[in-house]
Amino acid sequence: MRFTTVDYIIFVLLLVLSSAIGLYYALSGGKQRTTQEFLLANRSMSFLPISLSLLATFQSAVAILGVPSEIYRFGTEYWFLGCSYIIGLLIPAHIFIPVFYRLRLTSTYEYLELRFNKAVRIFGTLTFIFQMVIYMGVVLYAPALAFNAVTGFSLWGAVLSMGLVCTLYTTLGGLKAVIWTDVIQTLVMFAGQLAVIIVGTIKVGGFEQVWSIATENNKISGVNWNPDPFERHSFWSLAIGGIFMMLSLYGVNQAQVQRYLSSRSEKEAILSCYAVFPCQQLVLSLGCLTGLVMFAYYKINPSAYPQDISVPDQMVLYFVMDILKDLPGLPGLFVACLFSGALSTISSAFNSLATVTMQDLIKPHFPSLTESQATLLSKCLALGYGLLCLGMAYISSLMGSVLQAALSIFGMVGGPLLGVFCLGFFFPFTNSIGAISGLATGLVMAFWIGIGSFVSKIPSGPPPPLLNATSIPDFGNLTTTVMTTLLTSPTAKTSVSGLQKFYSLSYMWYSAHNSTTVVIVGLIVSLLTGPAKGCDINPRTVYLVLPKLLFFLPERYREKLRYGVPHIAEDEPSPPHDLVTEKSCNGFLNGNAKVSEKEEMEEKLSGFTRSDTGPSYVVQETSL
Repeated sequence: MRFTTVDYIIFVLLLVLSSAIGLYYALSGGKQRTTQEFLLANRSMSFLPISLSLLATFQSAVAILGVPSEIYRFGTEYWFLGCSYIIGLLIPAHIFIPVFYRLRLTSTYEYLELRFNKAVRIFGTLTFIFQMVIYMGVVLYAPALAFNAVTGFSLWGAVLSMGLVCTLYTTLGGLKAVIWTDVIQTLVMFAGQLAVIIVGTIKVGGFEQVWSIATENNKISGVNWNPDPFERHSFWSLAIGGIFMMLSLYGVNQAQVQRYLSSRSEKEAILSCYAVFPCQQLVLSLGCLTGLVMFAYYKINPSAYPQDISVPDQMVLYFVMDILKDLPGLPGLFVACLFSGALSTISSAFNSLATVTMQDLIKPHFPSLTESQATLLSKCLALGYGLLCLGMAYISSLMGSVLQAALSIFGMVGGPLLGVFCLGFFFPFTNSIGAISGLATGLVMAFWIGIGSFVSKIPSGPPPPLLNATSIPDFGNLTTTVMTTLLTSPTAKTSVSGLQKFYSLSYMWYSAHNSTTVVIVGLIVSLLTGPAKGCDINPRTVYLVLPKLLFFLPERYREKLRYGVPHIAEDEPSPPHDLVTEKSCNGFLNGNAKVSEKEEMEEKLSGFTRSDTGPSYVVQETSL
């Protein structure tokens, strides 16, 4: 099980091509001379490359290895996660994307300042940075470790080659290079998975034989309608819990929102969300098919099953190297597929981290930065995060069993961040104290359940070689729940109660549970501390869901459901600030009133501005 020269050539070509794309965009077009060019691709991208980039960020190396392993061990029940995709993408397409796009944001967390205040924005930004820094090293180290165990390829050679190449093209080419390398990497991922499925199916004796063996061994799962939230997988946990995970990824995550904002129009941004849906279904189906083919192959050839496997992730690579060993080049293609997943995830992390650090932590405190200085600093941040990623990979190598805890920590943050955005979008009376209290409580609850679950399931004796090992698939590898099978793998069912029962909550409900905690606490604290006045809210930062859902009610009742939020023509561009007649909760103001502390933030208020006498937002008199 070793690479041939052809395999090495294919693998190296992927790295060279990725670097070349970064170099091309560094030397052509706008040459990444402005922050808009470097961080948002000059808002010039069409929906197709954006949708493939969204998919590549979603489809990490952990998923490529983990989904087939999940299907091999537990059957096809995991496939029902696909039921969550449509709603999990429709809501971002028609609620989150229009609001973010019309506000002309660069960082997602700018929204939190527009809706609440600067403290909420900083809290959200720091939470996101912590989340990504913890995960970067894991997503780089984990596939390299599995690859090294199977092929003998240098572990740190793989880590360094991925990390440095990724840092190079992200720093040189900006978001445009990241998106186009994601496109190439997505195609490589599809090609690698298809090659394994086709060759494996032929070796088993055809797809009918694969299906027959899977059916005879109960690997084709029916629908589990059990509503018990402590059931690892059921239709409800996969479909409903999956919706919350999709929302935390495709609705409010910086890496994905940044791609929407790079679109040349709002329509293109929405189309990219629609286009990624069939691609996701295809990716999920390919992972499931790979797992079924792998199961059928080892059922027919039990002697070929590797006896020394300690990690299920390695099983997929063993299988690939076994069935493709007589076909030079194909093992290299699959490894390129695997590392494409890692590269797309890491490059997205670098770019999004550089963006939020620049926009949320540096620019507000250094408003006098010139455009060239800001762009250079953004590139240095991308480079710095790239080097930090290599350092985190080294730390991951020392963590041992704590590695699973690090993966869990990443996933725990997605739900609370989704919750604080939902507070802002759907509940106009919530205030900044409620938002911070809710986010803090959600994070505490997430860490309590996640770490408690991890600790409670650590075996007292030496673990068996497979059942208590890592890992289940990554559902979104950036801000959704990423838990390993160590935390969730089914063991002999025993009667548990109290905290032990609490810790047994299915990982699929983590995002829903944590985001709901944020919303409930945020609502209660906001009501206790004095709810925000509707006329103080910029109406472009909220989505009044109740008046829209209860459209059949008389106008006067629907008006009450607006909580006093002013009316606006949401699909029209905002007028210049000096042309508006101002009105606030305190009455009419001078049309030339001094507005916000920062011109850029004023523009994002989209027709609204603060008065001299308080925090009230103002609106055109003609639009009321």
